[in-house]
Amino acid sequence: MLASVLQTPWLGEVSVPCRYEPDLFFAEAPADVEAAKAVCGACPVKEQCLSDALERREPWGVWGGELLVSGQVVARKRPRGRPRKNPAPAAA
Repeated sequence: MLASVLQTPWLGEVSVPCRYEPDLFFAEAPADVEAAKAVCGACPVKEQCLSDALERREPWGVWGGELLVSGQVVARKRPRGRPRKNPAPAAA
């Protein structure tokens, strides 16, 4: 999926960070997702990338510095598994 996006005509020979580590932009670990979002920070096509991903209704991944889940922008990726029923006790 990402390979076809990187071959779009408007991209041309622009150097974009996702060409070097494409798997990072579809990571499962929340820390990796945050790293991918940070990599997008200096990308010259960040706005176009996000706009196109929303137009294509990309199901998931980091696009234009934003995380998409089910085609919608979300702030953070939840870790796998169920949340705790009771919060962890605070350290004394």
